[in-house]
Amino acid sequence: MSGKDRTYISVILPLRLDWIPCYGVPEGEEVLPGDWVRVDFAGREYLGTVDKTGIVPDTEQARIKDIVSAERRLWPVSEEERRLWEAVADYYLCSTGEVFKAAYPTMKISQAEALARMQERENARKERLSESLMLKIQKTEDMIRKKKQMLSEKRDRPAGKGKSCEILEASIARLEEKAGQLRLKIEETRHGCRPERHLFQDAAITLTEYQQKTYMEALKGFREHKPVLIKGVTGSGKTEIYLRAAMETLSQGKNVLYLVPEIAVSRQLKDRIQSVFGDILLTFHSEESNAARRDTAEKIRKSGTEGSQYFVLGTRSAIFLPHTRLGLIIVDEEHDSSYKQSSPAPRYNGRDVAVMLAKIHGADILLGSATPSLESVFNGHCGKYRMLTLGKRYYKADEAETEIIDTAAERRKNGMAGSFSRKLADRIRETLECGEQVLILRARRAFSPVMQCPSCGYIPKCPHCNVSLSLHKSPDRMVCHHCGYTTAFRPECPECGTALYGIGSGTQKIEEEAASLFPGARIARLDSDTPKTLAAETIKGFGTGSIDILIGTQIISKGFDFPGLTLTAVISADSLLGVQDFRADEKAMQALEQLRGRCGRRDKRGRFIIQTCRPGHPVYRQLADGSSDLLYETLLLERKEFGYPPFTRIVNVAVKDPSLQKAEDMSARLASILEQTFGNNYPEQMNIETVAGPFSPPVDRVAGYNIRIIRLTLKKDRNLHDAKRRLSATVAAFERQYRYAGHITLDVDPD
Repeated sequence: MSGKDRTYISVILPLRLDWIPCYGVPEGEEVLPGDWVRVDFAGREYLGTVDKTGIVPDTEQARIKDIVSAERRLWPVSEEERRLWEAVADYYLCSTGEVFKAAYPTMKISQAEALARMQERENARKERLSESLMLKIQKTEDMIRKKKQMLSEKRDRPAGKGKSCEILEASIARLEEKAGQLRLKIEETRHGCRPERHLFQDAAITLTEYQQKTYMEALKGFREHKPVLIKGVTGSGKTEIYLRAAMETLSQGKNVLYLVPEIAVSRQLKDRIQSVFGDILLTFHSEESNAARRDTAEKIRKSGTEGSQYFVLGTRSAIFLPHTRLGLIIVDEEHDSSYKQSSPAPRYNGRDVAVMLAKIHGADILLGSATPSLESVFNGHCGKYRMLTLGKRYYKADEAETEIIDTAAERRKNGMAGSFSRKLADRIRETLECGEQVLILRARRAFSPVMQCPSCGYIPKCPHCNVSLSLHKSPDRMVCHHCGYTTAFRPECPECGTALYGIGSGTQKIEEEAASLFPGARIARLDSDTPKTLAAETIKGFGTGSIDILIGTQIISKGFDFPGLTLTAVISADSLLGVQDFRADEKAMQALEQLRGRCGRRDKRGRFIIQTCRPGHPVYRQLADGSSDLLYETLLLERKEFGYPPFTRIVNVAVKDPSLQKAEDMSARLASILEQTFGNNYPEQMNIETVAGPFSPPVDRVAGYNIRIIRLTLKKDRNLHDAKRRLSATVAAFERQYRYAGHITLDVDPD
């Protein structure tokens, strides 16, 4: 084939590339956008998907390779999927190939190939079965013809309407019925049973007057094609509104995606959704088996051609499923930092990508939280989102009473028993005596976050990260919470031989202290060290009342509904605020408000206790006063004054290198170039520094890599997109100039 007649295509590969490679299509072969092809790239074979066909190459045609083969067995990637990849890559300053790799990891592709082989075998089996059934139909029809001939001959005789004719007529009827059943079986074998549209009863979900009003306002927002944000106090019944909206969407023949921030939350929610929507519910998260996730993706793909429906409940990765006829996306606890992926690229926020996905599919989107992010609240104030408030609880109990305990004052008067103040211990005993439950938050896992020698001050540290090792019990070991490095615990100081002692307390130590203080109580712990199977049992046990006290990290404050819980407490609350981050107050407020909302969700008012050394902090005080709206206003004013999101956009440029000297040198050079490029971004507001750094993050060495951060603050205006592209181009040019590829990452909207 001459170069003039040759067809060229662009192919997305699961690689970090600044361009989309071009390939030729062999004569006689035809591929379409979304088809899978096998290609040779830099001496290795990859599976990629066709982006565009009939393109004009911008390189010498003789150097362009042909594709190795077209993979017909794999289901094509839809246009909506590819549009989402492009949107994510464009916003988060990564390559389309990196998004492709996240949506279709190597494991997932190999599973798809295995599934394709299984499908081929299944199709062959169906074809053999169809042929066998056809032979049976032919034999049956031959018998019908013979019997009809016999019947006709008997009727032509003078005495032809006797009993023998009745027997033949009955036999013919049975054979015709058999032939009809065989034809139906062939149809089912080839095409499957035709699904019927699901009909749901409105009575399955009962809304209060306030919920119904909020739901109707949400429908208005959908008609305006705006994302709808529900700011509803904990226990107000946001889930019921979500499910009513989902029911309406499914009754229209469309599908639903319901996102949750944590796998643990999906476990409790699954039963509630399944009770309403039955077997169309699909779950998708990292704890599902590979086979289960593969089956979920396959059911979603087939729904487009078979007309079946689905309701997917999943974590952020469910966004990249091959959705079809998507009518509604629900993002529960939309403020949660678990929606943000920090590594690898794409470093996306599931909430914001869900908004992109909804726009691509023309779907409605419903965001909900008792403590929405400042970004979403700002979008509500600006009219970009339709913001609704649900201020009354589903049940009649008042909001939990908040009590602040000053631990510094308690220590001065000998009022502490380990990590527990005597006041808190008394409240817990009162609660247990009433047959009610207690939830205790400690934001750090392990037994002791830090071990130290009292004589020489030695602290065991991770050899790969610039952090101290934490002591874990059962078995005793020292663990790095950043890279996972683990070593045996040696109780003596290696420098002077003195016994090490623990500084601070983690969830394991709190559990041990609680067992000593409340010997008759049934106590359990829930954190990331808890085995998956045990975690599910723990949540179920606390929900049914077989556990009295549950101790855990922030996972325990997310979206759970425990009927018997009337007391929640946070120990060492100041650790939530002691983070070097402009979002620290916002995150602390969200964590505490969410925890308070777990208790007293039925008819009895709950109690929420904060143990702190800083009782006068505004976050604690405004929570106690019930003035969280005022806190939102205060935080927004501060953000505006200092040029932080949502009034600006932040991009963190991270330089990582095994060599400390090189990390410092290269980050300084890059910062200088960025300063020249973006330095005059805010001339009228001298208090806003466009390019800050390089500086060391709180943990400046992880897994053997030294880290330096350069922070860019960009104007949130019509030039933002161009500014981000300029940043990406500047970094790419820097990597080429200094041959420094693989050491720099861009994190848009860091959490």
